[in-house]
Amino acid sequence: MAVLLVTNDDGAHAAGLAALADALGDLGEVVVVAPDREQSAVGHALTLHRPLRAERLAERRFAVNGTPSDCVNLGVLGLLPEVPALVVSGINHGSNLGDDVTYSGTVSAAMEGTLLGVPSIAVSLERADAGFAEAGRIARLAAARVLVEGLPPRTLLNVNVPAAAPRGIRLTQLGHRVYKEKVVEQTDPRGRTFYWIGAGPPQWEESDQTDIAAIHDGYVSITPLHLDLTHFGALARMADWPRALTAQYRARSRARRR
Repeated sequence: MAVLLVTNDDGAHAAGLAALADALGDLGEVVVVAPDREQSAVGHALTLHRPLRAERLAERRFAVNGTPSDCVNLGVLGLLPEVPALVVSGINHGSNLGDDVTYSGTVSAAMEGTLLGVPSIAVSLERADAGFAEAGRIARLAAARVLVEGLPPRTLLNVNVPAAAPRGIRLTQLGHRVYKEKVVEQTDPRGRTFYWIGAGPPQWEESDQTDIAAIHDGYVSITPLHLDLTHFGALARMADWPRALTAQYRARSRARRR
């Protein structure tokens, strides 16, 4: 029976995590390795300045005092009895759309699984108050398909589920979210200034092909994300840079020696 690693960024006691583990239960042996507290928006952080501890909460269920990426590392490289066939991260309490994937602990956990050579999926629900049953069913469908067909190298799936019953499923590309009034400055009772980051409603670029448009239209969004961030078009456009920069560097080196 395949071993499936389940994690999240909302913490080991989150309702979305429990729903995901239950939904995947008939696909293999599910092992949960999740942060011991909420780790939303920590991105792809790894804990390198202190040791990590994994508390066994139950059989095949661990809480780690670290980030989602820490949890995947510990699971794949230490806690699981074998390399998992799949890493599934979620179900996140809120969507992870567009540029927000760069901040998301949920998506970063799937990135870490991909870097370790394990097919990986991130699953998020538009609103946690909608309940996780439908998102769990979508997660199971995606997981079953990946277990059979696999994924392209260095590629993970970012799945977002709308709050209402989905009208269908779309294959999408990342949208672009633009935040206005993102930082709010306030004063505490002692007169000291403090700031809140992330305030204000987001605005979206309009495009029918994006994950944001799919969720807005009531569809499940599945976006393949590739971990090679190289801009190959820029490589071609910048082809003369090495020659020009080398010449400038050598000229300045000669000038300093004079």
